[in-house]
Amino acid sequence: MALIGEPNDDNPRIHIPLGRRHAVVLNHRYEALSILNDIFIGIFFTVGSVFFFFTELETLAITLFLLGSIDFLLRPVIRLAHRMNVVHSGDESADDDSYEY
Repeated sequence: MALIGEPNDDNPRIHIPLGRRHAVVLNHRYEALSILNDIFIGIFFTVGSVFFFFTELETLAITLFLLGSIDFLLRPVIRLAHRMNVVHSGDESADDDSYEY
């Protein structure tokens, strides 16, 4: 896995090689992370719901519901991490809020 972009790029692409000829390239890494997080939330709650039909899997179902709830807490953390950055004082890009997703 490697980051692709200029040294001053605030949103470099993530390059994940798949063999010699293919690669997965993620643009807008925070948005991709947010989407991936939403997929995990759906998996945790769906599988947890199915597990509640079986009494022997009830503890695992509760665990998956807890993981899904924790994942819901990660959503605003990802959005906040996207909005925060460290800049040099006097840097005019610190006030730029033009990129929304």
